Amino acid sequence: MTAKLLYTVLLLVTAMSTHAQQVNDTNTPLHLMKPQYKTGYGVVTPQEVKQKMDMVLHYLEKATPCTLEDQRSGKTVQPQQADMHTRLRPGDFRLTSYEWGVTYSAMLAAAETTGDEAYRRYALERMTLLAQAAPQFEMLYKKGTAIDPLMRKVVDPHALDDAGAICAAMIKAHIANNQLDYRPCIDRYADYIINKEYRLKDGTFARLRPHKNTVWLDDMFMGIPTVALMGRLTGNTHYYDDATQQIELFRSRMFLEGKGLFRHGWVEAMTPHPAFHWGRANGWAMLTLCEVLDVLPNRHPDRPRILQLLQAHIAGVARLQHQDGYWHQLLDRDDTYLETSCTAIFTYCIAHAINQGWIDALAYGPVALLGWHAVANAINQKGQIENVCVGTGMGFDPAFYAFRPVHVMAAHGYGPALWAGAETIRLLKSQHPKSNDSAVQFYSEEVPTDEPIFNYDGKIRF
Repeated sequence: MTAKLLYTVLLLVTAMSTHAQQVNDTNTPLHLMKPQYKTGYGVVTPQEVKQKMDMVLHYLEKATPCTLEDQRSGKTVQPQQADMHTRLRPGDFRLTSYEWGVTYSAMLAAAETTGDEAYRRYALERMTLLAQAAPQFEMLYKKGTAIDPLMRKVVDPHALDDAGAICAAMIKAHIANNQLDYRPCIDRYADYIINKEYRLKDGTFARLRPHKNTVWLDDMFMGIPTVALMGRLTGNTHYYDDATQQIELFRSRMFLEGKGLFRHGWVEAMTPHPAFHWGRANGWAMLTLCEVLDVLPNRHPDRPRILQLLQAHIAGVARLQHQDGYWHQLLDRDDTYLETSCTAIFTYCIAHAINQGWIDALAYGPVALLGWHAVANAINQKGQIENVCVGTGMGFDPAFYAFRPVHVMAAHGYGPALWAGAETIRLLKSQHPKSNDSAVQFYSEEVPTDEPIFNYDGKIRF
């Protein structure tokens, strides 16, 4: 370093030191210094939220082709001409998976909130393709012909995962437009869920893995919303009663009142019942309660009990939110990683509960908005969702959950991220969040000031 350069550096250091000495508690409002948030903080605009959602939409439009093809030649096949060589054209994700049922519901919600028909078009094009292709594939299947495994889930569902989420999305679309020819698919899916799914003796949805008579928290969402939606679709109140009874059966085995959290699994022969509070499964449970409350008649006798359960669950989850807006893979274990799919589901549910008037915006609005910052942070430049736990079975030790891989191709994050964005936009339009003394606060009316610190009415009296 030359003498001249050294002298220049010394002058700069001296100047900076002098400037730093001039900043003190008397001449500078240090409490208004901007913190170094890792994932973002503060009030966002609906336009900023939609920009993030659009990135996801545009990626999925390219990544999930909506066509049938001959698997030998790659040529497009019309639904009525499908044969043993016909398949859904492969993309990054499976159009008939439960994760994509969630995505279809989220796309419909995004269209309603934003007014952008591209979201609805995405969902309807793909669900319509499945509905139009189902009769031909069903005919082939009944003849004993081997068919595309993805279409087999449509024409002969074998599990709640095959049926529930897509059926729920189709029912929502059908209720909005009964000209859609979805009813045969809806009835087939619903028949499996209601009449064929394995249950315990008391009627609880159950599985035979990893042990006989195992109750999976995930199955609340994979089955119950469709049952409730069938009540709305048909007017038959028996479906509402079955849905609310299922919720009570899951609650009695899975919900820990002291923590406000659900355990992931319950095994009939196991004593005691370990409680591992896996994030995404708790998300599915919370989402189930929201979905059922959305369609359950206001006068249904079980509605207050379900609403109380949702409120208790939200309270339990909210107090475990990480400072960066995410929730942990195991919710009550801060030594497990921060996971995006559960964060997106909780963000949607908390924002939705505020928008529906079920919980207090003042208490929970900042939680939802901080959650959205985390979700937005997880959307990369390609529109992919990062830090999403891959498909996960059931374990009874912390290592099983703590070391599950994450991947941008884990389909579980896409629908929840879009749903969270759509509901955050609704929240921003129905409430009036504003930064007050650097903290996000929610107000029921527009606050008439841009001062950094103000009283609840916008006036300065301090």
